Amino acid sequence: MSLADQVLAVNDDLPIRTDKPVHSGKVRSVYWLTDADSRRLIEEKGYDVAPDAPLAIMVISDRISAFDCIWHGEGGLKGVPGKGAALNAISNHWFKLFRANGLADSHILDIPHPFIWIVQKAKPVMIEAICRQYITGSMWRSYEKGERDFCGIEVPEGLSKDQKLPELLITPSTKGILEGIPGVPAVDDVNITRKNIEENFAAFNFRNPADIDYYETLLKEGFNVISSELEKLGQIFVDTKFEFGYVTDASGKEKLIYMDEVGTPDSSRIWDEAAFRDGKIIENSKEDFRQLLLNHFPDPDILLNKDRMEERAALARDNALPQEVLMQVSKIYTGIAEKITGKKITLSENPKAEIVAILREDYGLID
Repeated sequence: MSLADQVLAVNDDLPIRTDKPVHSGKVRSVYWLTDADSRRLIEEKGYDVAPDAPLAIMVISDRISAFDCIWHGEGGLKGVPGKGAALNAISNHWFKLFRANGLADSHILDIPHPFIWIVQKAKPVMIEAICRQYITGSMWRSYEKGERDFCGIEVPEGLSKDQKLPELLITPSTKGILEGIPGVPAVDDVNITRKNIEENFAAFNFRNPADIDYYETLLKEGFNVISSELEKLGQIFVDTKFEFGYVTDASGKEKLIYMDEVGTPDSSRIWDEAAFRDGKIIENSKEDFRQLLLNHFPDPDILLNKDRMEERAALARDNALPQEVLMQVSKIYTGIAEKITGKKITLSENPKAEIVAILREDYGLID
């Protein structure tokens, strides 16, 4: 069996029973179940959700995206071996730890296979919440150009690249295009302040102003739980992105939960602590792949400049990366997943066939 066969690149063509279009993102595809199947599974499996809650099958892939493009390798390699299973395993681990620490639930109800989550529909809070413990990446680039105000927070003078910040910084941005919010441009992923959120809480889908405090608590405590666990493993949790939403449980109580993924190499920067003490940065996250791309192509501005998206898309489409590049990324993802979870990530021989068999036999979702 070739390496390319062990990669799940296309994940929106599974024969899962659905009466809605499959939503395919950069990495995951979402299949909304029929009302009848949702109700049946809630009853059969005893999920703690409202009896009429819409459920979905979320299937991860091994695709790799960076700079808003999907990349591929030589030899028909359309993704990174082991990446999907590694991402899910890491998220599952942190979500479990959050619950154990009394933080909040996630949107995941069941994990039938390393590539699959059964999730409940949540009403998303329209904020990408970034927590930063070190100044690096885009924040450092802005700081170097003289910017000191980040999302309404004044950052002191005299900081150096990759330095630990005086305190954990929350720098939220919009999730999607939000219209009609004073002082917030109607574009995706634009930085916002806490004042913007407070004055327009309903526009961001918060139920009430008190939930803004709760969301910040979940952000900081979630960050600290992951950070202290990574510290035990000789890793530094540099920064990360959290997403939240509202769901209703079986008793009819509405609650704020974590959604999407948490603390993964896709949504976070993770550095090796021993190397950092020696003045070196060793990335155990997708940032390593981004840097690799910036060094690989002669004109890195194409990757950094949002006005050159057409050229960037062509770059990703027309250039098969060397296989060893994607295998290096595979080593980073599976390595950090095994370190965090203490379990081996095994490559599936035919992930699609396994998924179909499980969803047919154990969940009755495939005819």
